[in-house]
Amino acid sequence: MSSTVGSHKDLPESVQTFLIHMDVEKGCSKATLCSYEKDLAQFEEFLNSRSFSLASIGKINADHVRGFLAKLHARRLAKSTLSRKLSSLRSFFKYLMRQRVISSDPMVGIRNPKQEVRQPRSLNVDQAVSLLDSKCGVEPEDKRDQALAEIMYGSGLRVSEAISLSIYDVDTSSGIVRVVGKGNKERISPLSDSAREVIDAYIAVRGELGPALDEDALFVGNRGGRINRRQVNRILARMGEEAGLHNGVHPHMLRHSFASHMLQSGADMRSVQELLGHENLSTTQRYTHLNFQHIMNVYDKAHPLSDAGGVKTDTDDSTLSDNDKDKFLKF
Repeated sequence: MSSTVGSHKDLPESVQTFLIHMDVEKGCSKATLCSYEKDLAQFEEFLNSRSFSLASIGKINADHVRGFLAKLHARRLAKSTLSRKLSSLRSFFKYLMRQRVISSDPMVGIRNPKQEVRQPRSLNVDQAVSLLDSKCGVEPEDKRDQALAEIMYGSGLRVSEAISLSIYDVDTSSGIVRVVGKGNKERISPLSDSAREVIDAYIAVRGELGPALDEDALFVGNRGGRINRRQVNRILARMGEEAGLHNGVHPHMLRHSFASHMLQSGADMRSVQELLGHENLSTTQRYTHLNFQHIMNVYDKAHPLSDAGGVKTDTDDSTLSDNDKDKFLKF
C-alpha cells in the first residue's frame, strides 16, 4: 500500500480497505489517495462530534452527509472543494455498495453545489517565451529548472507527471517522453526541439546535484532526491518573477498554455485530448476559450459572408518572430 496512505491509523477498517482498493486496484495517484483519506477523516471527525462513526456504517444516512455539507459551507469553502469532498464520499459509499457492506447509498439525492464557470489562466506565447528564457544560467539548478519548465510547457505535462519522470522515460534522440498519467495510464508525448536540447544539457550536469546511485528520478532537488510538487511550485513562481510575470505562474498554467497554444495554432481537439491524456473530450473543451480577437480573425478568414480581406485582428497582444513560433508551437 502507498506510503501516502495510513497517516490516520484510527480510521475505521472500511475506510482503510477502501483506500487500499483505490491504491492497489484503481492505481490512484498519491495526491488522490491523500485527498480521499483527508476527506474521509474529516467526515469521520464530524460524525464523532455527533456520536456516530463510520465504524457503524449501517447507521449513516443522507442527513449525516447533509449536516457535514452544511458545516463545510458555513466555513465558506470554495464550491470546488465541497464538490471534491462529496466526490470522495460518493466513491467510498459506492465501493461499500459493490462490496454489499451497506444496502442503501447515503449519497443518493445529494447534489454537488453548482460550480462557478471559471476559465483557467494561461500565458500568451510571448509570456511563455519570456518564462522559458528566464533561466539561462550555467548552474545545475538553472539547467534543471529550464528543462522542467520546457517539458511541462512543451509536452503539456501535469506537475505529478513531471516529477514522477525517470531518466529512462525520456528519449531525446527520438524526441519522445513516456508519461504515466492519472490512473497509471501510460502515453507517449512528443518533445519539442528546444526541450530536447535543454534536457540533454541538464542531464549532462544532473550528477552535480548529488543523486544517489539508485536514484532514477529525472528531476532531482538540491539534496539529490526526487523533486516534489512544492519545489516545482516555488521554481515556477520564481521563474515567473524573473520573467516579469507578477501575477503568479503555477504548474497547471503551463499545461493550460500548451493546450491553448496548440488549439490556436490549428491542432484538432482529439489530438490535443490525446496529448493531454484526458479520458473525456469534455475535459479538453475547457481549454478552448480562445480570445475574442482570435475568434474574429478566424471568422474573417473563413466565413463566406465575411468581407474578403476584412478588418484584421491580432490573434495576440504580442508579436512573434518565425523562430519563436517554430520553437514553441512546432512538434
